[in-house]
Amino acid sequence: MAESSTYRPRTDGESTPGLETSWRSLEVGGVLMVLLGLLAVLFPFVAGVSISLVLGGLLVVGGVVHVAHAFRARGWTGFAGQVLLAVVYVFAGISLLANPVLGLTTLTLLLIAYFLVSGLVEVAVGLQLRGQPRWTLLLASGLLSLVLGGLLVVGFPSTAAWVVGLYVGVNLIATGVSMVLMGRDVHRAVASVSGDTGGVAH
Repeated sequence: MAESSTYRPRTDGESTPGLETSWRSLEVGGVLMVLLGLLAVLFPFVAGVSISLVLGGLLVVGGVVHVAHAFRARGWTGFAGQVLLAVVYVFAGISLLANPVLGLTTLTLLLIAYFLVSGLVEVAVGLQLRGQPRWTLLLASGLLSLVLGGLLVVGFPSTAAWVVGLYVGVNLIATGVSMVLMGRDVHRAVASVSGDTGGVAH
């Protein structure tokens, strides 16, 4: 019989050791993410520069990987393209590592573009779904994204000093809170199954 990939509480008295410990991992991981998010919100410039440095390091590593792959398959028709891509990766990575503030400005421009494009798409979809349930929420979300993007454009380049770190911090906090809540749900489910099993045993 094929096993289902979704979790269902066990009612046959067997223990579920994986679930009994997973909720602790979720809660601990969630708390750590919330703490990191709070630090990023409190120190957005430091967080933004750190993100720029990490991205630069990843680009350099990616460039090295492309070079290694290109020289291992030297007879491959895409050899020249791999080498060129590696040069671009390494150049971009070194640029970010040498001047992370410049990288922070670039990330801010990308974030502005994301807010504006996603806002336009959400507004368009919301208007197409006019009359459907919750279409106003989608429209409001799109308008909020457009307003945020517009404010960042007006304040640019000074907004580059804080917006990336703040955005990442808020996302970390939201993810951490959701992990903690999920861990509590799993804990309650495991406790409920254990209680039912204990009742049956008595």
